[in-house]
Amino acid sequence: MSKVRGFTWTVEDVNLISEHEIWGEVLVELAALDSRIVALSADLAHSTKLRKFKQTFPERYFNVGIAEQNLIAVAAGLAAMGLVPVVCTYATFASLRAAEFVRTDLAYNRRNVKVVGTLAGVAFGQGGPTHHAVEDIALLRAIPGMTVLCPSDGFEMASALRAAIAYDGPVYLRTGRGVELPLDERREPPFTIGQPRVLRSGSDVALLACGSQVGEALRAAERLARAKVQAQVVNVSTLKPFGPAELQAALGDIRRVVTIEDHNVIGGLGGAVAELLAESGKSHVLRRLGHQDRWLGMGVPEDLMHTGGFDEDAIVAAVEQLLKIRVERDEDWDRT
Repeated sequence: MSKVRGFTWTVEDVNLISEHEIWGEVLVELAALDSRIVALSADLAHSTKLRKFKQTFPERYFNVGIAEQNLIAVAAGLAAMGLVPVVCTYATFASLRAAEFVRTDLAYNRRNVKVVGTLAGVAFGQGGPTHHAVEDIALLRAIPGMTVLCPSDGFEMASALRAAIAYDGPVYLRTGRGVELPLDERREPPFTIGQPRVLRSGSDVALLACGSQVGEALRAAERLARAKVQAQVVNVSTLKPFGPAELQAALGDIRRVVTIEDHNVIGGLGGAVAELLAESGKSHVLRRLGHQDRWLGMGVPEDLMHTGGFDEDAIVAAVEQLLKIRVERDEDWDRT
């Protein structure tokens, strides 16, 4: 039985420490096979699970101190020398404090750097709004040449990290707090950059989720099934590139859509899907669940997700509302 105690959690079941621990282990495995891989931290090796890398490859680990802009600049320089830097810091620091350096040093120069942003969304809810990363997807999606990934659990994070290392160019990997329950029994489920995965088939409504909210979507789908509502659950683990062909494949003929994310709906998954649906010219009804352009304050993540309206309960309520709306069939309904 796992135990989570206090205002800052204490987890006593290592099986729950999935995302951070697993990606740290996989990074060491990859580095053992590829001497070009180096790791950088802004004084957060322990918190971001780079500790084993530091112990295993001390000459390939660089701590720049609490200086996130310099963190990205140093990584860009190492990449220019032919190395493959993996940078890790809190998501809010990687996307906000170091934004100009990610834009100019990495993306503009197409440096082969992988940026891991941990504690995304309200994963560090106890840190308050200054530590909530709810704008990172929007910011980094807007930068030309950036690839943005948002795995759902530790096992998928392992697959995403392998894909990111194999990809030539800057990649941002967004992770949660590392206690997400695994959604797949496989150690490393299939992962292709740019390709969403249908985790549960349905015909009444499509639930498109990313990151930790994929689990919320699956639990909501189970509840809806008991009410005879068949929800298709789609894991949109790539936020960029994500285009009309991928969305069409994920939706099929479904015209009721709910997006779920621990991020501002402006510019995040909800924004991306809304843009693509509008350009498709087809009739859809859409609900975007996530941060509704407001601050959520301080609290444990589960409470903040409920207050913000993007947890399992909110998903079920949104679907119930969508089912009351009639969607008329277009003349070009079946045209892709």
